[in-house]
Amino acid sequence: MDLFEAAGADDAGVPAVGSGAPLAVRMRPASLEEVLGQEHLLEPGSPLRRLVEPAPEGRRRIAPSSVVLWGPPGTGKTTLAYLVAHASGRRFTELSAVTAGVKDVRAVVEDARRRLVTSGEETVLFIDEVHRFSKSQQDALLPSVENRWVTLVAATTENPSFSVISPLLSRSLLLTLRPLAEEDVRALVRRALDDERGLGGSLALDEAAEDHLVRLAGADARKALTILEAAAGSADAAGEDAITLEAVERAIDVAAVRYDRAGDQHYDVISAFIKSMRGSDVDAALHYLARMVVAGEDPRFIARRIVIAAAEDVGMADPSALQTAVAAAQAVALIGMPEARIILAEAVVHVATAPKSNAAYAAVDAAIADVRAGKAGPVPAHLRDAHYAGAKQHGHGDGYRYAHSYPHGIVGQQYAPDELDGTRYYEPTAHGHERDITARLTRIRQILAER
Repeated sequence: MDLFEAAGADDAGVPAVGSGAPLAVRMRPASLEEVLGQEHLLEPGSPLRRLVEPAPEGRRRIAPSSVVLWGPPGTGKTTLAYLVAHASGRRFTELSAVTAGVKDVRAVVEDARRRLVTSGEETVLFIDEVHRFSKSQQDALLPSVENRWVTLVAATTENPSFSVISPLLSRSLLLTLRPLAEEDVRALVRRALDDERGLGGSLALDEAAEDHLVRLAGADARKALTILEAAAGSADAAGEDAITLEAVERAIDVAAVRYDRAGDQHYDVISAFIKSMRGSDVDAALHYLARMVVAGEDPRFIARRIVIAAAEDVGMADPSALQTAVAAAQAVALIGMPEARIILAEAVVHVATAPKSNAAYAAVDAAIADVRAGKAGPVPAHLRDAHYAGAKQHGHGDGYRYAHSYPHGIVGQQYAPDELDGTRYYEPTAHGHERDITARLTRIRQILAER
């Protein structure tokens, strides 16, 4: 039976879906096979399959547990609840966590209990955004869930460990929905274009328009279908037979960012981003950051580039810039978008406004160049390891001066191989923290020369 057959839907308490319903509602999956991106929850014998599908013929049905569905918006929580009610033949009742009170909860539970006793009819109680329920409202659900007077399907975008009371969690299975991958959103959009529940093949969708739509939707299926419906209306009103990039832009008033993550725009924008931070133009750097964020660039890639800029272009002029950049990279990986944009912006502002020095970068490259040119003589005997047996016989460690035994913790002796003795690689600038390094390093080098 199809989820969108009005009679069956009404019988189960599932709202009937008419032709005038929003595209996102019309395209709700009619079976588990149409659900995208949640394969990990739909394995044979999984709690969701047991909730949706009847027991195989000749086998005893084991009642499934109530479930809490946790996941981002637009990943299919409401759809799964409707499938549980409709495909299993149970009665479906939905409560709003925003408007329902304890009295409403108790009324639904009492009705479900009466139906179960008198006719054996089971009830699925769907509560969307259950984290908005107060403790007393959640407490009112406990007897019905524990005694299975209802099968609770509770959906939330908030971490249930903090937003759902422990007794309710312990009586339910927690199922985590994953954000939809880009290919899942594309598949959904293409299905809506061709399916009779959707646009029925009446309009084509240009590749550039599809890319823009998928970027704007992120991992939200509902948002993708809402944008598609608006763009289809725009194209139809203009008498066009295809949904173009311009139609999408007209429909939602969001200009497309010309940015191909595998093409020239990717390299041009990231190059301009790095050079703007290096050049201390914080406003330009934030502009290019915004272009990458809006275009859907991987925030971890952006964070890595900021870390490199902190080391390469700020360096020892402000060593804390690298600390900020590394912390930002770790935080971005932990938090994800959209909040990661704030973390990235903070790191960009620090790097762009910090004093600049590439002295450490230039120093290590100069040292590497000498090593590659063969300038890598023997380690001076007094610096060699003297801890193993027989080392002393070879003169290892003889004459070594322990720095901590001398004033300032510095002592003059030869450290570099003979061929490089006296060579200088690191030449600090007069910028930021390196001003202090310059004064200290000048005195250090004077002491080192006193042998």
